Amino acid sequence: MSDRLLRIGVDVGGTNTDAVILDLSPGATTPVLASFKAQTTSDVTLGIQEAIKGCLTKTSVDKSSIQAVAVGTTSFVNSLVERDSTKLERVAAIRLCGPFSRLTPPFVSFPYELRHILEGPVFYAEGGLQVDGREISQVDPDEIRGICAEIKRQNIRVVAISAIYSPIDHDVRQEERVRSIILSELTDVRVTISKEVANIGKRPTSATRAICLTESNHVGLLERENATILNAALLAFAAKTVTGFQSSTHALDLTCPLFLTSNDGTLMTCAQAEKYPIKTFSSGPTNSMRGASFLANLAAGGKAKRETALVIDVGGTTTEIGVLLPTGFPRQAAAHHELCGVSLNFSMPHVLSFGLGGGSRVRKDETGKTTVGPDSVGYRIHESLSFGGNTLTATDIVVAAGLAPDVGNAELVKNLKTTDLDEARARMKTMIELAMDSMKTNTQDIPAYLVGGGAILAPDTLRGVSKVHRFPFYDAANAVGAACAQVSGIIDTFEDTSTNSIAEVQREVEKRAIEKAIAAGASPNNTVIVESESIPIAYVTGRCRFYVKAAGEWTGLATAEDAPNGDLEIVVDENEKSSAAVKASTPANQKLDIPRIDKIWTADDILSYKPHVIKGEWFPTEIDLEWIAAGCYVMGCGGGGNPQNNFLALREMIRRGETFRIIDVASMSPDDVLLWGGGVGSPEVSAERLMSEEYNEAVMELIDFLKLKNCGALSADEIGGGNGMINMITGSSCYLNLPIIDGDFMGRAYPTGWQVTPNVYDEGTTGANLLPTAMSSGDGNVVLMTKTKHYRDIDSILRAACVEMGTHAGSVQRPMSKALCEKTMIRNTVSQTWRLGRAVALANKQANVGNVGRVLVEAFGGDEAAKVLFAGKIVNVGRRLFKGHSIGEILIQALTADEEEGDDPDSPRLKFSGTMSIPFKNENLLCEHTENGKSKIVAGVPDLIAVLDSQSGAAIGTQEYKYGLRVLVMGVTAATQWTDTPRGLEIGALPAFGYDLPYVPLGKASAPIALETISPPLGLHPHYCVNVPTTLVLREGIFQFSGGDFTVVDTNGVPVIRCQGKTFSMNDRKTITDANGRFMFHIRDKMFSLRKQYIAEDEGGIELFRVVKHINFVTHLEATFRNVSTGQDTTLEVRGDFWGGSADITIGGGANIPVAQVTRRWLNALQVVADRRTYFVTVAPGVDLTLIAAICICFEEAKTDNNKEMRFV
Repeated sequence: MSDRLLRIGVDVGGTNTDAVILDLSPGATTPVLASFKAQTTSDVTLGIQEAIKGCLTKTSVDKSSIQAVAVGTTSFVNSLVERDSTKLERVAAIRLCGPFSRLTPPFVSFPYELRHILEGPVFYAEGGLQVDGREISQVDPDEIRGICAEIKRQNIRVVAISAIYSPIDHDVRQEERVRSIILSELTDVRVTISKEVANIGKRPTSATRAICLTESNHVGLLERENATILNAALLAFAAKTVTGFQSSTHALDLTCPLFLTSNDGTLMTCAQAEKYPIKTFSSGPTNSMRGASFLANLAAGGKAKRETALVIDVGGTTTEIGVLLPTGFPRQAAAHHELCGVSLNFSMPHVLSFGLGGGSRVRKDETGKTTVGPDSVGYRIHESLSFGGNTLTATDIVVAAGLAPDVGNAELVKNLKTTDLDEARARMKTMIELAMDSMKTNTQDIPAYLVGGGAILAPDTLRGVSKVHRFPFYDAANAVGAACAQVSGIIDTFEDTSTNSIAEVQREVEKRAIEKAIAAGASPNNTVIVESESIPIAYVTGRCRFYVKAAGEWTGLATAEDAPNGDLEIVVDENEKSSAAVKASTPANQKLDIPRIDKIWTADDILSYKPHVIKGEWFPTEIDLEWIAAGCYVMGCGGGGNPQNNFLALREMIRRGETFRIIDVASMSPDDVLLWGGGVGSPEVSAERLMSEEYNEAVMELIDFLKLKNCGALSADEIGGGNGMINMITGSSCYLNLPIIDGDFMGRAYPTGWQVTPNVYDEGTTGANLLPTAMSSGDGNVVLMTKTKHYRDIDSILRAACVEMGTHAGSVQRPMSKALCEKTMIRNTVSQTWRLGRAVALANKQANVGNVGRVLVEAFGGDEAAKVLFAGKIVNVGRRLFKGHSIGEILIQALTADEEEGDDPDSPRLKFSGTMSIPFKNENLLCEHTENGKSKIVAGVPDLIAVLDSQSGAAIGTQEYKYGLRVLVMGVTAATQWTDTPRGLEIGALPAFGYDLPYVPLGKASAPIALETISPPLGLHPHYCVNVPTTLVLREGIFQFSGGDFTVVDTNGVPVIRCQGKTFSMNDRKTITDANGRFMFHIRDKMFSLRKQYIAEDEGGIELFRVVKHINFVTHLEATFRNVSTGQDTTLEVRGDFWGGSADITIGGGANIPVAQVTRRWLNALQVVADRRTYFVTVAPGVDLTLIAAICICFEEAKTDNNKEMRFV
């Protein structure tokens, strides 16, 4: 055999299969010996054979000198994307959790379509660990054998096992023990355990010998379990596919080992690939970046500078951009991401994909602006003009510009206009630059490596790039990356730091990672640490999480044949084998009927959706919960934890037929009391030990302790974050069946439990409105606190007990009377979260997310209540852990003109300049705007400060802040319970956080609108009666000679009605038409009447309604009409501060039922000069939009007339 180190790399893409032969021998003069591109076939093994054969034909190398073949493939992930039931199997899921984590079962976050294919029986079993490594409960072998009997009965062939905190289970090894029991009982099944898929903290052993020993990432039971299930579902197909790959190399008489490449750019043996197919899902982008790194070093003569670089991989349809670290490995993605609609948290490269490729269509939009993509001819390149087709594509542009002489036929595109070519190339350049900017981690220029067949689209210079590189063989970089894959060892573990410093422990973990890589076959001479990170755990002292990765060149010592399948199996003890003590086991999902189709909501669906409200009780549906969860995260102000898991638990309850209801506090019985509270502890722990009975038990314990007989309702202590939804679980029909009050006692999220409004209205300092309180661990430990010397001690004492409970518990506070609720509660905040979530969902569906700031301002009650404070990108993040709280600060920089995306001329984006810094303590504390060297505090607690993803409108938690995120900052005026008293400001304002700064209100507090449906419907035109609270925008015409023109639109800019005509006079009328210009009615001024009156008439002159101005106009108008639903005359009263431009519209006659709220906002200076006003009118469900809009028009005319009268006085 030759001493040359020759390796074949293969990349199996959707269109082409690329192969290369590399000479990796030290000092090799020609490292890339050959490359070949073959068409990918339905039987991928044929394409692999053709590509490898093509390479071998180009060279004279002896096949026996080939050291290895490494293949990168998308076969496994494609089977999931395509929902191919012939390649996927039903999975039995076993969760070792003891009494915990049962409200969010396995498969809960899967789309219906995938869930229907994959979901087998689900079992909860004894087991699991606390964050400090203590067992929650011991595994029960008899219970596991009972589960095996049910799995066998259902003929399930694959099993997924997950245990709480299994990644730190070094000693008991619960998952391994359960796997051994299952394999001894069911010899024909395949088993995947979660710690080997996510594999945090796996310790090396002398017997452990594999190529890539671990696939890491962050703690999160649900996401790790999801990955385990997906992996298990693919095991049979993986075995078949890998066998096919082996047949391909054997058919070519290659006797060398065959490997597959993994997500992190390292080698996997065939045995490992069969066992862990999920670890290949992202091997394509990783190979691309690893290949770019190899080619860069090759171009530099083996002396490439170790630097961070952007890798831009341009394909036929999309471009993918990743960050190549100085280590030569790609930067990994954030902890949580989705694949096929399933949340995951295993390691994947951070890649941004967008719609630019060689086949991207080029066209002009309706404004004459040149657009590129995102639609594409893809692999049908023959449809491009330069290939004889009829479609103008991005490839045609560069061919016509003379930049690709070897591509297509330039004669076929020679008549394209130079201006069109320049515009298209400028657009492609901008698309790449915008995407690059979001991937960079600082403002420094860095190099960019262009790879992929479509790399000809990119220009030679890019903003923010020091140099653009196109290396030889750039179009085969993926195959090069597969061929040069290394060997890694990863340790992701929780370690004791109470006796040694974090730095000392980190060095020890790094040593273990290097040992692990060497044991896997890496060369001791060049194995180095490529990633090392220490991560503190909130509310946990003396323990820290470490993530370390070592990598080195493969020595060729491990082969597919001698690499075992992971750790040594646990031998089943004799008394754990089959016996008569088997416990019968019933699947937790036995009665669950899984639909086949997922509901995809459209904008029309959202607009027509009507909440289920019966006699003042709102029964939320799945979509209501989704919107509420999104709104809760916005109102969390960066803290409170992500409500996603609570949303999933509630959604699953609805799917089982359970209900829960929401009411207004006024509906409480005067004799009843309310219980309020939520979860406490570390958000990191709550992601692993999911919510179960902790809060439910705390509520029951306090009821029992106080012998309560009159608990009539429940409420959240904080609406922000996960606690905004937790009481819905306890109040559901399967638990206490109590209503949830539409409100909370923070109106946001705060970091400590004493920052609540009942404490604001307590004149003492001993927490009389907070105690007694009960806290439960959910597994039998309960703490009752009845007395304290100061209310600030409550939080610290309970948190200390919470740590002993596993750093996660449920806590409920002192029962509250209806009278105290009405005084202290911030009302209608559940409805507020619904409105926020719905507004963001609608903006996304209507492609209006660019104006999501304005949309949310209106959802919060208008620009007196909320403001967009800033927009830009995060350029710096600093954080640390102090006394259990995440403390830090972010810096946001305004976007430059080049960084801004295109504007809608009818609704331009808000523009900002300078920077904004936001310090946080779990939640965001203040906003400091700096411009031209001058700084100003523009918002501070208790006002709400929310940082949102400007690309989606979704809230971003402080733990999710990272460089490059494009964000907008919203400020919302705090509820008056915080701002009306000195004690409220003492507890909730900046001085409570150590800032000696006075509170300056952001605006005027606006109470959220409750979801009260008017029944029977109220109005003149039934088809204009809305199903949900709807906000209208009435803008008076500016500088129009006719005067008095109005356009009425909703908050998304969709026209509802128009009012045209001159200002009221003896002969003139205002004409009201619908959005399509069809006549509805006239409004005229009744002249010479004792009191000012406005009359609406149909085309025949028949009166439809009249509006009368009372003598005390400042507070009163009346509108009288015949309600078409009842045939009865009805009066609406308009009352409010007309001079301030706000009013309430209610049903008169003593009913006093609100049907709409009106507010007025000044816009820009031009509009003020022109005396133009804008009204925002929120209309209740069941009310005619056109009637309310017409009344508001009369309201404006009456206001104008009153001003004239006042001037004559």
